[in-house]
Amino acid sequence: MTTRLDSRQLIDLVLDDGSWISWDSPAEHGDVAPAYAAQLAAAREKSGVDEALVSGEGRMDGHRVAVVVSEFGFLAGSIGRATADRLVSAIHRATAEGLPLLGAPVSGGTRMQEGTAAFVQMVRISEAVAAHKRAGLPYLVYLRHPTTGGVMASWGSTGHLTVAEPGALVGFLGPRVYEALYGKPFPEGVQTSENLFERGIVDGVMAPEEVPNILRRTLDVLERARLPLPPVEDPGTEPIGDIDAWDVVTRSRRPDRPGVRRLLRYAATNVIPLNGTGQGESDPGLLFALTRFGEAPCVFLGQDRRGQTTDHPMGPGALREARRGMRLASELGVPLVTVIDTQGAALSADAENGGLAGEIARCLEDLVTLEAPTLCLMMGEGNGGGALALLPADRVVAAQHAWLSPLPPEGASAIVHRDTDHAPDMARSQCVRAIDLHELGIVDRIVAEHPDAADEPVDFCRRIGAVLEYELTRLLSVGPGTPESRAARYLR
Repeated sequence: MTTRLDSRQLIDLVLDDGSWISWDSPAEHGDVAPAYAAQLAAAREKSGVDEALVSGEGRMDGHRVAVVVSEFGFLAGSIGRATADRLVSAIHRATAEGLPLLGAPVSGGTRMQEGTAAFVQMVRISEAVAAHKRAGLPYLVYLRHPTTGGVMASWGSTGHLTVAEPGALVGFLGPRVYEALYGKPFPEGVQTSENLFERGIVDGVMAPEEVPNILRRTLDVLERARLPLPPVEDPGTEPIGDIDAWDVVTRSRRPDRPGVRRLLRYAATNVIPLNGTGQGESDPGLLFALTRFGEAPCVFLGQDRRGQTTDHPMGPGALREARRGMRLASELGVPLVTVIDTQGAALSADAENGGLAGEIARCLEDLVTLEAPTLCLMMGEGNGGGALALLPADRVVAAQHAWLSPLPPEGASAIVHRDTDHAPDMARSQCVRAIDLHELGIVDRIVAEHPDAADEPVDFCRRIGAVLEYELTRLLSVGPGTPESRAARYLR
């Protein structure tokens, strides 16, 4: 566990020197019982602040941001009515002034001295955060040690990006309460930052000194969606030869073919990995990040060929994680990039019990109705519903040897011919290739391979990156399409 910073130390660490401006007026506690009044006075003396939260604004690299920071030294950072008044007022002001909001909770939860009147403040706090996000403004959270109870269950759990302090106690029911109620200790290792990261509930575990960098990088991506971008020259297209469909399929399966990791390494800027659904699932078959291609920002959802294995194919958790990315793009007005490269979704009892079919359906619904520009990149294999789930978009770009099919050709052959020997014929007859999909109007642009992406991974990824930068810049200028326009490309 790192040394706990008080609110002022954390503010000084994160913000530009000398930029802090407090928004706080004196806390009003009204008439309270003498014992509680004494506790409040002692807390003021101990902490140097008049409530368990301080709010205000400052600058990060010169850009204005709003900040709300808990003070654990004041009654363990607990939330009473005056605390909630200050927090809600600050969130509303940040929203009215169009500022990103940085939250740094640390708290034992609801202030027991005020009981239910304090407990129900969670509703007001949650409404204020939701209104801030509906306004398209970023909300970034740093969970400190400890963050529990009503704080974790309101403004601690709803950030667009959430990172946590190493070794921090983070959870809902405090372990001391659990032991008092149930007569046994809470299981070890559950309510820790590291476990929450492993479970896909937080996006990262970072020491305080690492926090300024991740906040600045995240805002660098998100703020660009609200600014005019410089024009980008169309990288153009190259003639695409008529390559046999089975040759396309076999090339896409080469183990040395570049996937989303190399695409980001060679073509993207400022990649900020995100993690999981925020609800207890994380699937290695999906790579989820905020990033830029050139100056153009995006939420990036890429099926990761390295993360999908025979033992762990892409499951419904990956699609739930993708849907978190879709919500993030919609809330912030940032373009969404989806990348199709999958051998197919899991065919298993666990996948069926996890609602795989329903997640495919919900991904399709979310994408065709998304209130943000959307771009799909078909990068390699495109097997079945797991691939289709990420297809609907305003623009669709395909690598030359990418393809899309309801089943792998071997599966189609098994259905039609009761063997797998006819897989090449099925690939040829089903119009699976990028050039076939371009003729059908499903694909808008094809990126050439020279002669195969696996033979020129760096140049191929950079060509893809140049196309993505151009297409994203164009989409930001025209805005998202309608559900009708997104569906219309499949009429032919």
